[in-house]
Amino acid sequence: MKDRTRYLYPAVIVAVLLGIAVGLLAPDTAVELKPIGTGFVNLIKMMISPVIFCTIVLGVGSVRQAAKVGKVGGLTLGYFLTMSTVALAIGLVVGNLIHPGSGLHLDATVAAAGQKQVGETASETTADFLLGIIPTTLISPLAGSQVLQTLLVALLIGFALQSMGDRAQPVLTAIGVFQRLVFRVLAMLMWLAPIGAFGAIAAVVGSAGVDALISLGQIMLGFYLTCVLFVFGVLGPLLWLVARINILRLFRYLGREFLLILSTSSSESALPRLIAKMEHVGVSKPVVGIAVPTGYSFNLDGTAIYLTMASLFIAQATGHPLSIAEQVSLLLFMIIASKGAAGVTGAGLATLAGGLQTHRPELVDGVGLIVGIDRFMSEARALTNFAGNAVATVLIAVWTREFDRERANLVLGGGDPFDAVAPAEEEPALEKV
Repeated sequence: MKDRTRYLYPAVIVAVLLGIAVGLLAPDTAVELKPIGTGFVNLIKMMISPVIFCTIVLGVGSVRQAAKVGKVGGLTLGYFLTMSTVALAIGLVVGNLIHPGSGLHLDATVAAAGQKQVGETASETTADFLLGIIPTTLISPLAGSQVLQTLLVALLIGFALQSMGDRAQPVLTAIGVFQRLVFRVLAMLMWLAPIGAFGAIAAVVGSAGVDALISLGQIMLGFYLTCVLFVFGVLGPLLWLVARINILRLFRYLGREFLLILSTSSSESALPRLIAKMEHVGVSKPVVGIAVPTGYSFNLDGTAIYLTMASLFIAQATGHPLSIAEQVSLLLFMIIASKGAAGVTGAGLATLAGGLQTHRPELVDGVGLIVGIDRFMSEARALTNFAGNAVATVLIAVWTREFDRERANLVLGGGDPFDAVAPAEEEPALEKV
């Protein structure tokens, strides 16, 4: 079947260009289009609780499976947690240096809309906040909008299933089916992204003028540069120090996979080939089987950077800048909430909206600002996630002494080109060995 989502990308681009044109040529009319963008954001908010519930429960389940393999699983999870923290830190530093969104000054209109969502919660005490995390029933968070309640229940259920061992597999399977249903609904809603992007961008440009375009371009450029900084400033030196492999040689070997990701905006599309190529380059099959699938859920470096800069952009654009403590708290929540949603269209927006709803509800309307440029950043996000998982697989193999360095030099030097057909044909022989 042909992937019809390829039409969504150009549709969003056209909608953004139309929104910019309307905002510049008819600013008063454009501002009145804001409800269109708000409506799309509300649809995304509708999906927050089920998305977070499914991804957290299944994410904890994948931790259980990785932990069963002992040293390799523990080292893998530890590395992923460390790299996510580093990606967060880099995103925070760059975001606070370039101040994305600081020129928009949209506080007047967005604050009024946000105040409706805040309600009376602004004056609650710390005790009220903590007690509010506890839901009325175990299933009530799925029917409400309290994201922290959803997170609490998902963690409790996830760890309970983890303690049940193999007996929990039918429940995990059922939740996996429900997750596919939720993501299918989310994919349907994303077809409305061009309409939401048109309304949001038109309203922003209509109220802020050329400053809006400059600010949107600033966050996109800042995000690209931050991803490049992380890949070549952190992953590259680490790969050389540990494995004595030049990251450019590894990327050249994975060139077709990068092109595939670039065309689909999803690192999931290259997952099967990454597994095959990592085995071909000299990483043992057990390490590949643990590191690559787990990395697709827990090693989302590009997503961490994206959520960081998007949050700072929205906060500064709406005139509600986040303190350092709020930034750290918000983004730690997002790292937890985003586990297991790699490659799912719209999951990033749902996670972003969920984090803002939890920490600063008055900022949720600002997600509409991101809708129009999210697709422009999705390629860099997916490419960074993929690069991080490829490097992680090699590093973990070296640390666990499951890496054939001579074969790696042969393959990366072009002495044994990868055959896309051979791995499938050789699979039975590998199983016998």
